[in-house]
Amino acid sequence: MTLNEEALQPAPAWWTDAVVYQIYPRSFADSNGDGVGDLGGIRQHLDHLQDLGVDVVWLSPIYRSPQADNGYDISDYRDIDPLFGTLEEFDLLLAEMHERGIKLVMDLVVNHTSDEHPWFVESASSPDSPKRDWYVWRDGVDRSPADGRTEPNLWRSAFSGPAWSRADADPSGQYYLHLFAAKQPDLNWENPEVRDAVYEMMNWWLDRGVDGFRMDVINFIAKVQSDLTGSSEHFRMGPQIHDHLQEMNRRVFAARDAELITVGEMPGVTVDDARLFTGADRLELDMVFQFEHVDLDRGPGSKFDNVPLALRDLKASLSRWQTGLAESGWNSLYLGNHDQPRSVSRFGDDGRHRVESATLLATILHLQRGTPYVYQGDEIGMTNAAFSRIDQYRDIESINWFGEELEAGRDPAELLEALRYRSRDNARTPVQWTPGENAGFTTGTPWIGVNPNHDTVNVETDRAAGSRSIFDYYRRLIALRHESPLVALGCFDLLEPEHPALYAFTRTGDEGRLLVAANVGGDDLEVPLLVEGPWGAGSLLLGNYDSSGPAAVLRPWEVRVLRA
Repeated sequence: MTLNEEALQPAPAWWTDAVVYQIYPRSFADSNGDGVGDLGGIRQHLDHLQDLGVDVVWLSPIYRSPQADNGYDISDYRDIDPLFGTLEEFDLLLAEMHERGIKLVMDLVVNHTSDEHPWFVESASSPDSPKRDWYVWRDGVDRSPADGRTEPNLWRSAFSGPAWSRADADPSGQYYLHLFAAKQPDLNWENPEVRDAVYEMMNWWLDRGVDGFRMDVINFIAKVQSDLTGSSEHFRMGPQIHDHLQEMNRRVFAARDAELITVGEMPGVTVDDARLFTGADRLELDMVFQFEHVDLDRGPGSKFDNVPLALRDLKASLSRWQTGLAESGWNSLYLGNHDQPRSVSRFGDDGRHRVESATLLATILHLQRGTPYVYQGDEIGMTNAAFSRIDQYRDIESINWFGEELEAGRDPAELLEALRYRSRDNARTPVQWTPGENAGFTTGTPWIGVNPNHDTVNVETDRAAGSRSIFDYYRRLIALRHESPLVALGCFDLLEPEHPALYAFTRTGDEGRLLVAANVGGDDLEVPLLVEGPWGAGSLLLGNYDSSGPAAVLRPWEVRVLRA
């Protein structure tokens, strides 16, 4: 490439070397003692985020809501729920983040609203309502022989039970569609008035100063309307999805600066799909959240049908996305979030080797090509909740599934074991700030139980742990991404794809090569690669053990990053 050709190449997007931190507000920090995290609590811990070095904070929903699904059921898109604070407090939080160089991303939930949103209240008031077609309504179907159900089709809600319900206020007897809880009716994106209202709302938030959106189940907005009385589940990735997203880009993002970020959560998306959604010339999204790697330990039954995860399958999945989006598109990198179990409990060893496995998992995630997402508490190695009774759970999905399966005659102990591993509440216990009462989260009674291991696993203790501080290790990882073009943009190559315990890959670019070699297991692992070729003379850039071991042996859950 000539100098002139190089000068014509577009500069990499700013988010290629950025790191995003997700806050689940009700569980982050409580400033007023009511037991629920709030905006004031986030403001109190902005120094924590700045010290970590993150570039973006993504807030799970803080809009006004009846809280049937912890805020993902929105009744007013332009107000803050009193549980979390006020618009004035939000403006203060936004300003203080910007002063620290941190961008703020809102959660955009526009596949559905709350059934208490004025749009739905009006829609359900009469079949002749001007907003009737803002939601998806259909007549029931009389099935023969009668099975006791008359819903328009056999679609199931993600939170158990049918995906169709009748509204008490509706005199027609029609059913409305809700792919999630009955209190979360789906918007009808085929109606241009709905799209206009959504785009207006998005612009309102961007005008207020927010820096982008994480879009909840955004591929569900494109439903195949002709199939709404059939039995196949054509409620996602309809052919109009690209039209909707390109229209959104034109109406909301096109006239604004390039400092925004857009990420779409897309269950069921493939690599080929993601290449279309995130290709720079497509003008749709910057990146997507895909679910392939977090479905590998899901059995053939439900989400709660857990099966063992083979490392070779995880490597193959993540590598396929690295390769598939290498030339066009971009990856979002995550192992955990508010909907997934704690990553160190799921993919690592949350007992004896909690520190080592937490830092190993962070390394193999952050040193791949894409934008890494840190979920609150990962930076200190927080673990699954350790709940043992159903009354300890708060998640609507977990509670509904337990009740439905119990009614079907399953053993409650078996159900609780499945929840202990998979429930979304594993990620929703309060952030553990101190070893004191309620982990320093609240002076009141927490809305959900604090993990009993908070006396040893907490921010205060971890940050004082010297070379065994997970927080400090995360800080070094994030700094490495900021400083090294190799980490941000280097080519990815997976090594030893079939090895059952070694996770190794290289990153290659004009600045040289990096090797990441990780022992994903509790026994010593001989790795001749570490002393062969250029790596034998390479320098150790980062590692999660503070003392030298045999050059060709990785100790339990050890990871090394070498520069050739």
